Amino acid sequence: MNKSFLLAAAMILSACASQERAATQDEEQAVRDYILVRGLEEVQKIRTSSNDGWEELDKHFIIYDTRRQAYLVEFRRACRELSEARVKPDLRRDAKAIHARFDTIRGCPIAKIYSLTETDLAELETLGESPGSRN
Repeated sequence: MNKSFLLAAAMILSACASQERAATQDEEQAVRDYILVRGLEEVQKIRTSSNDGWEELDKHFIIYDTRRQAYLVEFRRACRELSEARVKPDLRRDAKAIHARFDTIRGCPIAKIYSLTETDLAELETLGESPGSRN
């Protein structure tokens, strides 16, 4: 009886993990599709300041917010360090800018940076939500 219970519990946990992975891949693909459909402009660097911040979309993308504009940053790999308390030091070529393909955020290498309009920002922040879910 204990073996049956353990087997059932293992199957349920495995199914939950599979669904979570699929949801994460769907979110990532939705952002990639958005980039293609909207034809977002890729930029090579972002001018930075101490007041900048970022918001995680998923493990591959963040929205980086400067005083003047928002950017979509894509990492070269899944950036699990975004949610870790311990911060890895960032590599920067320039103290006042972040460069695509050379620099890191929380230790994660940046692949690409896209410029965002206010409309892009609003749509990306609600990407994947069902209509009316923010009421």
